[in-house]
Amino acid sequence: MADTVRQSPRPISRTLANAFLVGAVLIAVLPLLLVAVNTFKPHASIVANPLSLPTSFDFSNFARAWRGGNFGVGLVNSLLLSGTTVVLTLVCASLAAVALARQHIAGWKLVTIYFLCATTVPIQLFLFPLYFVFARLGLVGNFAATGVVLTAINLPVAIFLLRAYVISIPREIDDAAFMDGANSWQTFRYILLPLMQPGLITVAIIVFLNSWNEFLITSTFQKGRDNVTMTLGYLSMNGTYATDQGAMMAGAFILVAPIVVFFLVMQRYFVSGMSAGAVKG
Repeated sequence: MADTVRQSPRPISRTLANAFLVGAVLIAVLPLLLVAVNTFKPHASIVANPLSLPTSFDFSNFARAWRGGNFGVGLVNSLLLSGTTVVLTLVCASLAAVALARQHIAGWKLVTIYFLCATTVPIQLFLFPLYFVFARLGLVGNFAATGVVLTAINLPVAIFLLRAYVISIPREIDDAAFMDGANSWQTFRYILLPLMQPGLITVAIIVFLNSWNEFLITSTFQKGRDNVTMTLGYLSMNGTYATDQGAMMAGAFILVAPIVVFFLVMQRYFVSGMSAGAVKG
């Protein structure tokens, strides 16, 4: 009897946890489903009942949204900007993470505190001086320069994640490489970097999603219709297509669908990288 009473809370807690997860999934998925349903409906049907199912599959909303949001140019620009940010972040974060995890750096705790502070300081404080410098140097609208700003924003989190992953790699591997005559760069390039691959993929996914969804930085530094990204293209539809909710829903679907598909494809690597890097901290 005592064993039954002692074990009874476990199924209850598990049921509550499952119910919470199901509720969280519904909260995240239902808005996306609502957008997907309304992409095939005309403006009048959406205004009358946004929860109703479409009576036919009309793709004219997608055509108007693609032209109105200039998504053909925005897709290329978003991929270019996100790719640049991912490459710069991985290069800088991997080098910094190995140094913080493997080298005896005096004051490394102060460096850690600095990174923690950097994640809490709002970027709005730096926008005006950054824009002033970019304008003086003629870098406004330059994807590489904007990628540097996004890289600086993503670096603290990326370094923390990769440092935890490097710490989980046994130091004996480094010692064996040094015994075989490898120097520090060769150990990093040929030994540690391949072992860091799951962590690098995880960081790349996070940085790519953040860069794709970025609005404040891109709206500040990416001026001109030829430099528009997906988010800026969707924003430009707000004035012209404010009375065409069908096109707005189709534009939102075009904006969100690539990153949803990207995450679904990469989620296995994301989960494995996060779990592997959480062994030690």
